Amino acid sequence: MGVEKSAGILSVIVGLIFIIFPMFSASFVSVIVGLSLLFFGISAAFMGFNMRRQTGYVGIAIMIIGIIAILFGFLFIFYIDALSFLIGLQFYIVGFIMIVFGITGLLSKMTRFSTFTSILVLLMGIVAIALAAFAANQPIYIAIIIGIVLIIEGISMILE
Repeated sequence: MGVEKSAGILSVIVGLIFIIFPMFSASFVSVIVGLSLLFFGISAAFMGFNMRRQTGYVGIAIMIIGIIAILFGFLFIFYIDALSFLIGLQFYIVGFIMIVFGITGLLSKMTRFSTFTSILVLLMGIVAIALAAFAANQPIYIAIIIGIVLIIEGISMILE
């Protein structure tokens, strides 16, 4: 089994865990968001690395997005106390990363399924930004949105 298919299976499993077991405390959500961004970033960095020969700058842009997502993932994991009051900001950051990832996926035009996946990730990014206002009251949404995106990306990796 290839690295992409293994990463896809891992993304689907982690996505299901996030949806089935939603989180209730802001600090735990911060760790989950950090782990989600870490997995998402690693996946994006590998995908961008593999795409850079075929798509040039789009592959490099996806790699950079992956690296930024990894950095924010570590930030959310290790600086829980500093970020516990910024749950709404997490939605904006995650939403922005998903929107940029969706747009770069649309620009790459690799396959029809990739285009569909990119549109779904783009829409989930818009939903994440729209839900940022509700994050202070219900921070559980971020785990569910990240779970859905991980499942979408995982299925995309498995089927390609």
